[in-house]
Amino acid sequence: MDRDNGPGVRVPEQRTHGERAAGTELRFTVLGPVRVWRGSEALPSGSPQQRALLAALLSRHGRTATAAELIDALWGDDPPSQALATVRTYASRLRKTLGQDTLVSEAGGYAVRIPREALDLTLAQDLAVEAEKARGSGDRGQARALINKLLGLWDGEALASLPGPYAENQRASLEEWRLQLTETRLDLDLELGCHAEAVSELTALTAAQPLRERLRELLMVALYRSGRQAEALAVYADTRRLLAEELGVDPRPELSRLQQRILRADEELARPSDEPAPAAVPVRPAQLPATVPDFTGRATFVRELGDRLVTPEGAVMAVSALAGIGGVGKTTLAVHIAHRARPHFPDGQLYVDLQGAGATAAEPETVLGSFLRALGTADSAIPDSLDERAALYRSTLDGRRILVLLDNAHDAAQIRPLLPGTEGCAALVTSRVRMVDLAGAHLVDLDVMSPEEALQLFTRIVGDERVRSEREAALDVVAACGFLPLAIRIAASRLAARRTWTVSVLAAKLADERRRLDELQAGDLAVKATFELGYGQLEPAQARAFRLLGLADGPDISLAAAAALLNLDPRTAEDLLESLVDTSLLESAAPGRYRYHDLVRLYARACAERDEQPPVERELALSRLLDFYLATAAGVYALERPGDRLVAHLEPTRHPGLTFEDRHSALDWLFSEANCLLACAQQSTGQNMLRRAVDLLWAAKDLAESGANSKQYESAALTTRDAARTYGDARAEGRARTTITNVHIVAGRFDEAEAERAMQLARSADDPVPNCWAPNDRGVIAIYQGRHEEGEQHLLQAIENFRADSNFVGQASALCNLSRIHVSLGRVSSAIELAQQGIDIYDRMGLSLRLANGRYALGIALTRAGRLPEALNQLTEALALFHDNRQPLWEGVTHFRLAEAHLAAHRPTLAAAHAEQAIALRGIGGEWRRGTVLTVLGKALDSIGQPDRARACWHEALAIYEQLGAPEAEETRLLLMPVAAA
Repeated sequence: MDRDNGPGVRVPEQRTHGERAAGTELRFTVLGPVRVWRGSEALPSGSPQQRALLAALLSRHGRTATAAELIDALWGDDPPSQALATVRTYASRLRKTLGQDTLVSEAGGYAVRIPREALDLTLAQDLAVEAEKARGSGDRGQARALINKLLGLWDGEALASLPGPYAENQRASLEEWRLQLTETRLDLDLELGCHAEAVSELTALTAAQPLRERLRELLMVALYRSGRQAEALAVYADTRRLLAEELGVDPRPELSRLQQRILRADEELARPSDEPAPAAVPVRPAQLPATVPDFTGRATFVRELGDRLVTPEGAVMAVSALAGIGGVGKTTLAVHIAHRARPHFPDGQLYVDLQGAGATAAEPETVLGSFLRALGTADSAIPDSLDERAALYRSTLDGRRILVLLDNAHDAAQIRPLLPGTEGCAALVTSRVRMVDLAGAHLVDLDVMSPEEALQLFTRIVGDERVRSEREAALDVVAACGFLPLAIRIAASRLAARRTWTVSVLAAKLADERRRLDELQAGDLAVKATFELGYGQLEPAQARAFRLLGLADGPDISLAAAAALLNLDPRTAEDLLESLVDTSLLESAAPGRYRYHDLVRLYARACAERDEQPPVERELALSRLLDFYLATAAGVYALERPGDRLVAHLEPTRHPGLTFEDRHSALDWLFSEANCLLACAQQSTGQNMLRRAVDLLWAAKDLAESGANSKQYESAALTTRDAARTYGDARAEGRARTTITNVHIVAGRFDEAEAERAMQLARSADDPVPNCWAPNDRGVIAIYQGRHEEGEQHLLQAIENFRADSNFVGQASALCNLSRIHVSLGRVSSAIELAQQGIDIYDRMGLSLRLANGRYALGIALTRAGRLPEALNQLTEALALFHDNRQPLWEGVTHFRLAEAHLAAHRPTLAAAHAEQAIALRGIGGEWRRGTVLTVLGKALDSIGQPDRARACWHEALAIYEQLGAPEAEETRLLLMPVAAA
């Protein structure tokens, strides 16, 4: 606002430093075209020479420039005869625009007086100072953010299109500064573990600045840390050759030393530098579960193991392994000891439940991925293989004091990769088995509690007053529990929750030998007897829920799924589940999600087999759960693919699923429930449920196409196929084989696909689903295997079958695939027409994901037709749609197609950038597709003057093709021949 000083007079209100930009203050930009702004309004700044005068004044930051200095800035040694008059004219015009308080005349010259924040250059300089301070203090994340903000101030070339020697010199100086800042930011990227993401940008920069050795150095480090050692060495070879040819010099010593470190596979180089971690993002994991407040006894073990952990002998890492039956208190003791030892491990504590007693123990590589993330490693820096992850894990722990608690291990083989490798760290392991084959470990066999400790634990939970008056009955209770901590805790908790019970009542309930714990003989039997105590005290509705929930195979279960399985409304189901949580027979994994301890699940199933009457109730419960998943997944499919006829051909369900307001929430559910949904499909192989299980896989095919759950999806599909074959169910087998074919296509395993057999079964069963999709899949496989005429026949058959079924969405898919066949056969015009027909159908149906496939096909056809701007537009739109629909695999292949298009348009730098992004996405569709991306990347690198790195890419691609027996090997050999000859 302004203050009113009377009629017709307006005086600007005084503003604080932070308010200026929001009002009508002037702003100036020189990091791009020279412009003047008042608020959001662009002001006229005159001719190029007048803007050059303004730039010269702005660069002096308020200091006066004489007329002679300005003449020299504009014309150098050859000024016109009217130079002084021209300068005065320019100054007069600028003063009218800027105001006499901004452009002032003094001492025979001129000056522009503005606040620092009014000029983008001074803002950039201030940000650079802040970034340097942040980096100096160890806050690399903040430093990177500030430099990114600084670089964002540039709007193209600085002082764009301005004439004169001063502008030319300043342009070169500012461009050099921008490159230095970019190098600093990329250096920070590497220090923060973002090397895979940096490769694409560095590839483009080295192409644009081929003689800038610092960029080459950063690219070598980024490639090496991404596991691409051969390419990193090839960058050095390219650099040495280029410097010799262009300048007649060798690479600088730093670059040569880096090459030697890469040749030696230097482990220090494989991780970011040892600068302090960013203060704002401390990487200090604290993953230990909470210790129980009523921990009792075990004093000898606490002292022995605690001393062992905090004072390892010599330079040997301390490893202690606790063994014992389920329920003996291994985890409780280990967590208690770990908390006591925390002060001795200031760099953090890691914890994982390895699920060793269950049917599927945790995979070491999965655990290592979780640990590395907890230790601050970026996802892009985590390698794929177990050995590489284990090596990086040990390197990350080197020099740090970290305690690792590995709970519920299956065997020594599972935990060996998870052990730290250096002194200062320690590991504490619990397992049902005694790990005599774990070299160097301190082994501890944990037995049941002593009677005194057992009574003390019981008293702490129930209360001293109730136990003191019935001490003998309390001793009878703990004796009946076999002095097993878990059994004591369950019994005491139930008693504590029932104020009307006496200890004698509980003891009487346990007097029956069927409810007492025997001497420990076999772990499972003893654990079962332990859980029998808690189960026997449940109310009938609780017991039924306990039994039936244990039948589901998933790692956990949502409240909605549990309600369906139990045939209850969600509120009643939640009350029951929460009451089971109170008894410790069920765990609350997260709000609205529940899980069993693995041994409790086994016991619950045993109870269901023994107690659930009539026995058909077990099958009915799982049938309701399957209905819930199928009905919900079908709803997700319908939202994702409106108009697709598949939903009409799915098996009917008797129980409803969830509904969603939009496709995003539907996809959230599908991907969050993936493990449970696929586990349900895999276990539902009974004859009465098999067809619905297969259809569940059909409805959830996004899980396979995304690449995120491909392995579990494939396992479920194979299980259902085998069951269908056993029952002689041609319809179920045909559909199962079609889902398996989809998995193999996604993974690039074309020879393993089962589409041909699926077609045969579809005909015999007169099933429209595989009858439509199997020939479509056979056409896709033929595309990749180069059998184009055969593929055309399959796709024409698919189109005919889709039309007969009124499945316009499927028809559009087959049209787009046929378009790719026509591209390969050289029929480019018809290929474009076919892809456009598919897009028109997708547009009419409002299909987002499928529209992406259509634009992808059209982009390929337009690329082949040489209509490259149109092709790039289509592929870019497809890329955005795939990203929005959470399809990283298709994002990767679209980046690959964009790389092809840019290469055809003679833009190899952009082609290399897209190829790098395809590789960085990981899992882009199996090794065959990785080979195709490497081939294109090599072509792009060769075109930007990096032949050695190109050769490294082609060699890797050739190795992939030869291993797969792929026909692309011959083309790759031809690519390598001229390079080899040179």
